[in-house]
Amino acid sequence: MNHFVIGDVHGCFYTFKQLVEDYWDPTNEVLVQVGDLVDRGKHTPQTIQLARKLAADFPERAHFIKGNHEAMMLEHFSDPPNFNWLRQGGQETLDQYEAEDRDIISDIEWMEALPLFYDHEKVFVSHAGIAKNTQDLFDEDDPYGILWNRSQLKNLNKLQIVGHTPLKEPKYDSESQAYYIDTGAAYSGSLTGIKIGADGEPLGLYQIRTDSRDL
Repeated sequence: MNHFVIGDVHGCFYTFKQLVEDYWDPTNEVLVQVGDLVDRGKHTPQTIQLARKLAADFPERAHFIKGNHEAMMLEHFSDPPNFNWLRQGGQETLDQYEAEDRDIISDIEWMEALPLFYDHEKVFVSHAGIAKNTQDLFDEDDPYGILWNRSQLKNLNKLQIVGHTPLKEPKYDSESQAYYIDTGAAYSGSLTGIKIGADGEPLGLYQIRTDSRDL
């Protein structure tokens, strides 16, 4: 089975929908999204709705991972207020939910169950990656942990795919055998997907410029 891995969406619903519809083949590919579905773009509620529908319709083929923005949002609802989240798009996300009259608590419960990574024989997907120098990669508050890391990644002897650090173009680091695919969808950039063959080799990169309706 091949994989199609999508970078940080950040509320860019129309861009996300187009990338999935144009490039994902659910008959032959497992879809994995690296986290940060929420915040910054104009359509977080619709983005979560689409992700939940994909996960429900294709339970063995569509996987969503927790990003640091989901983690901050969950912290806000478990022990409010989380001012860091509110400053980084959280307040706009709350306003969007109020305008859409969508059940935010149901979406929070869905996010609580999101895993921190997707691990396959040939590929490992997480939001920020496995750092060389992390002490506890599953500590959600550790700046070198799997949600926040921006340091050099460890070579896992298989392909790592991460988001989290926005770049103008996808980047491959041969030292860590890692692809960075956050291309700033919410910053007037693009949303990137990468196809990975059953042997763990990249088959191609697919990018869509951010739809103006998302910004």
